[in-house]
Amino acid sequence: MAKRDYYDVLGVNKNATPEELKSAYRKLAVKYHPDKNPDNKSAEDKFKEAGEAYGILSDKSKRENYDNFGHAAFENGSGSQGGFGGFSGADFSDIFEDFFGDFGGGRRSSRSRNSNNRGSDLRYDLTITLEEAYTGKKQNIQFSTSEKCNTCRGNGSKPGSSPDRCTYCGGNGKVRSNQGFFTVQQTCPQCGGNGEEITNPCNDCNGQGNKQVSKKISVTIPKGVDDGTRIRLAGKGEAGTRGGTTGDLYLFININSHEIFKRSDVNLFFEFPISIADAALGVTIEIPTIDGKKAKIKIPDGTQDGKQFRLKGKGMPFMRRGDFGDLYVQVKTEVPVFLNKEQKELLEKFRKIENEKSNPSIKKFFSKVKSFWNS
Repeated sequence: MAKRDYYDVLGVNKNATPEELKSAYRKLAVKYHPDKNPDNKSAEDKFKEAGEAYGILSDKSKRENYDNFGHAAFENGSGSQGGFGGFSGADFSDIFEDFFGDFGGGRRSSRSRNSNNRGSDLRYDLTITLEEAYTGKKQNIQFSTSEKCNTCRGNGSKPGSSPDRCTYCGGNGKVRSNQGFFTVQQTCPQCGGNGEEITNPCNDCNGQGNKQVSKKISVTIPKGVDDGTRIRLAGKGEAGTRGGTTGDLYLFININSHEIFKRSDVNLFFEFPISIADAALGVTIEIPTIDGKKAKIKIPDGTQDGKQFRLKGKGMPFMRRGDFGDLYVQVKTEVPVFLNKEQKELLEKFRKIENEKSNPSIKKFFSKVKSFWNS
């Protein structure tokens, strides 16, 4: 199929100026761009055709050859093969910037510059006790941060003056440089992307727009926080520069180890030592709970070492919920030491009258050992 005339493709006459060519191509490129026409082969072909036409006609030398010889001038492969193949560096970046503007990127505005001037986030490590994690608490914390300078209201210039447009980037905040076929866009090294220069700096903040201060705020630690919990305090970080938004403050919670309780998620554990006599005969014990109160547990007779008892709802609270975890009490039977004469005599008497039924685990073990030896 014969190629269409490049001027007809763009919808311009042969005397069209470079600006008219560019304008015509922009309209076609936006109209037929693949992002606007997904899975549309016809639109994709027209997009490529327009790119090929503009690639030739936007180049002065190639356009002159095309005007003299038509498509034959490029039959040996010297022409564009569609897409953006024939653009000069400046044309290439300009057209792409138009694409970005149409498809949601847009030219660099003061709002987008300000978003890059967002203040830094801060971290504060706060150590609390397990009891405080159970009840929650309010606490004042003090930290160093930056705040907007009240003298210049954050713009960095002396009162009565204002920042000037950056002379290096013309206020765009970006500078371009050609690297072969491509145009590379980078943040302006002079203004740091702000598009403005401080020529008459504020005396109080030296043109920074912010001042370093020591700040004290009250924070609320919710019930149920665990070791390593991170709490975000929006807008409590460092102030942004030149109109940028304020960063956030992150509290990292550390919980001190407890002398009685050990924590696993919302459950609590601890060992309760009892004597051999209490384990054998049974006993009612009184135990502490994390809320500072007491609870009673009945230990039945014959309780073995390591036996766990569960107290429902006596653990840690779930964060931002009304229910609680559980408390697990593990019995630890203690063998008496430093026995006196009477104790030893009683135990000897007990050992003599003790029968195998009193110690089923011992009986079972020695039965296995006997079987092992016989085999």
